[in-house]
Amino acid sequence: MTEKKDILTLPHDQIEALQFEGVKKTLVTCYENVPFYKERFDEAGFDPYSVETLADIAKAPFTTKQDLRDNYPFKMFAVPMKDVREIHMSSGTTGVATVGGYTEHDLEIWGDCFARGVEYADGGEDDIMHVCYGYGLFTGGLGAHYGGVSAGCTTIPMSAGNTERQIRILREMGSTILCCTPSYAMHIADTAIAMGLDPAKDFKLRVGIHGAEAFSDNFRADLEKKLSYKVLDVYGLTETMGPGVAIECMEQNGLHLAEDHFFAEIIDPETGEVLPDGEWGELVLTTTDREATPVVRYRTRDITRIIPGECACGRTHRRIDRLHGRTDDMLIIRGVNVFPSQIEDVMKTMPELSSWYQVELTTVAHLDRVTLKVEMEQGFDFDEIRQIEGLQKALEAKLKAALSVGIKVRIVEPKSIPRSEGKAKRVIDLREGVN
Repeated sequence: MTEKKDILTLPHDQIEALQFEGVKKTLVTCYENVPFYKERFDEAGFDPYSVETLADIAKAPFTTKQDLRDNYPFKMFAVPMKDVREIHMSSGTTGVATVGGYTEHDLEIWGDCFARGVEYADGGEDDIMHVCYGYGLFTGGLGAHYGGVSAGCTTIPMSAGNTERQIRILREMGSTILCCTPSYAMHIADTAIAMGLDPAKDFKLRVGIHGAEAFSDNFRADLEKKLSYKVLDVYGLTETMGPGVAIECMEQNGLHLAEDHFFAEIIDPETGEVLPDGEWGELVLTTTDREATPVVRYRTRDITRIIPGECACGRTHRRIDRLHGRTDDMLIIRGVNVFPSQIEDVMKTMPELSSWYQVELTTVAHLDRVTLKVEMEQGFDFDEIRQIEGLQKALEAKLKAALSVGIKVRIVEPKSIPRSEGKAKRVIDLREGVN
């Protein structure tokens, strides 16, 4: 236990030494055991045996989601199937799913990485962790579960769905840590309030560890107010492990990377050039000690930056900033790049509006049109037409001023936008020839 805690405060030159040894091992393992990597390295003229510094990894070719899909299901595995203890998959909603394999060693690392989030939340054996990420092939449920068990928490494997039962268990069992997507946490909060409950009094929650989708600072503040707890962001993806790659501490000033298990780069998504700390770009990850499905320079498509300097909490692992969005969910509106989270930030400056919204993309006269549908907050008069029209115009003006683009706003009744037990569907693409 002491050894695990010490790793979080190692001087960074020692962390880099660990990363270097791990990266070298991963490169050789991939080259010798995964035909895809041997072919790709040879094509690029990259010699995995000649790496002398961490910076040399920039000479290696990238790995993409499509590469993993092309090698579905097991061609990216670096160990025999007899050594694989568990398999997880992405949803595959936009194509062939990506597959991740886990040896016993990999599962231990996964549990330890998520358990760090519990430690960052000042949690441990006195906590009851309520996990309502979905269990199964999706990494969320079991990743959080393994973390709770590893941290010594009493862990409740609720999985997703049946919100009123979730609320009853939260009340009756006195859960102190809630793990689910932020949008589902908001749905729990809104449902509890609609049931006449006061979460501040009826729940014992003190921390939420929420990930799997981007959320704005304003959304976080709204969630913290409704559930009277502190929200910590967690990052992960099936292709590299699952939730726990990086997690916020109580400073809420960036997510600490598990740098003893992952080497991170930030690149320009257009040129592939590695960017210095502090600059925004696409996160690229290389595993340093994953056995079953190691990856080299995996392009996550997630937009973030490495935050310069050390965290006030005293932990020395570098931090990534909270995600701006993904390169593949970025909207280009009349030549301007816009992320849904930026729209949300503007929207949440108006107290009459709730946290529930959808961005609809349509085609009118062969031109793309963007409409923001946002729910009125409960308690405000939706039937007052002039008030609604005024709010719509006010939000359109705010969006124009903040984002330099025109977005049509349509305010809708409370609870008219579909809720999800998992990730919220923020962008609905109805354009011609897209679906």
